[in-house]
Amino acid sequence: MKKNILFYSFIVSFVFFYSLIICTDSRLFDKNKILTRQLSKKTVFLTGACGFIGSNFLTYMFEKYPDYHFDVLDLLTYAGSLENIPEHIRNSDRFNFYYGSVNNIYLVDYLMSRANFVVHFAAESHVTRSIYDDLVFFETDVMGTRVMMTSLVKYSKSVERYIHISTSEVLGTAEFKPMDENHPIKPRSPYAAAKAGADRLVYAYWCTYDIPALIIRPFNNYGPQQHLEKMIPRFISLLSKNKPITIHGTGEQKRDWLHTYDFARALDLALHSEDFLKIKNQVIHIGSGISTSVLDVAKIILEYFNLPESYLQFVSDRPGQVDCHISSTQKAKELLGWETVVPLKEGITKTIKWYQKNRDSCEKMESMMLVPINTSEGVVDQ
Repeated sequence: MKKNILFYSFIVSFVFFYSLIICTDSRLFDKNKILTRQLSKKTVFLTGACGFIGSNFLTYMFEKYPDYHFDVLDLLTYAGSLENIPEHIRNSDRFNFYYGSVNNIYLVDYLMSRANFVVHFAAESHVTRSIYDDLVFFETDVMGTRVMMTSLVKYSKSVERYIHISTSEVLGTAEFKPMDENHPIKPRSPYAAAKAGADRLVYAYWCTYDIPALIIRPFNNYGPQQHLEKMIPRFISLLSKNKPITIHGTGEQKRDWLHTYDFARALDLALHSEDFLKIKNQVIHIGSGISTSVLDVAKIILEYFNLPESYLQFVSDRPGQVDCHISSTQKAKELLGWETVVPLKEGITKTIKWYQKNRDSCEKMESMMLVPINTSEGVVDQ
């Protein structure tokens, strides 16, 4: 009886996994796509590439490397959409989309086994939303990264390079400036804590298993296709409709703003470094080396729309606020030969124009623009 139960359990598991793969991508066994992948110089596995940063990186890489094949795994949460990926990429024989979670070890193993390069973007990433409800942040950011690490250990002989996308938020407020890779890790929000857990998990795995991984910590990314819950697109959306914007505290909190095009360039250089041993198992900060206050960013956007400062409304500060972020650029220059090429004002102007051109896409995000959280002064929409 016990043997029969085990046999039927095996059959059910096999059918489930087989069905998952078929349903995930109906084009999986398309002969043209199989041939295209076989002829591709590299296969790149991207998690979370229907989100803001991942989709921008995918577009950058797809256009630059016509002989590369791309596998994308994404759960399509509120912050991700296939519409973030240009139609010509979605319809290409060089692209496969797989709907699913990074916590699905069977699906992750399948995609990892095919990959030469892996970039792990998938994460819950909104600080304020993590204050409102943090469970999913630890499920995705920490446990999802554990699944990715477990799979990488299995396929470390075939995967040439693995990049884990961390964040400057793991560092907390600057204890010295600029913030280099030796800065203490002191997360100040549930989101930052979850990302710090993932960051250190990758570090632990390369110490234990000598995997071909590195950690990239970008500072504050902005650019096209970012969700309206984030500061710059939220300011743009509201001010474009002549509506006031809210500033946390005094607005003097400073950030190192990084255009997503510059970040894509940095990742490209890391994937194609001629001497990978030089960057293997390294942590690299990616930022401009310039800190600009929230208030000054708001004023740049006000100036573009020719609106007065009376459109600024100051509210209580966010719990766990970070006072200052400013990246050291030395290691990125030495190891990758990278530095920013998009000045902040130019990048914001380009970003505004993108949102003006894509109003229909933005309207779909408006209902999730503000998140209510508890502060010392009561419930505030942040």
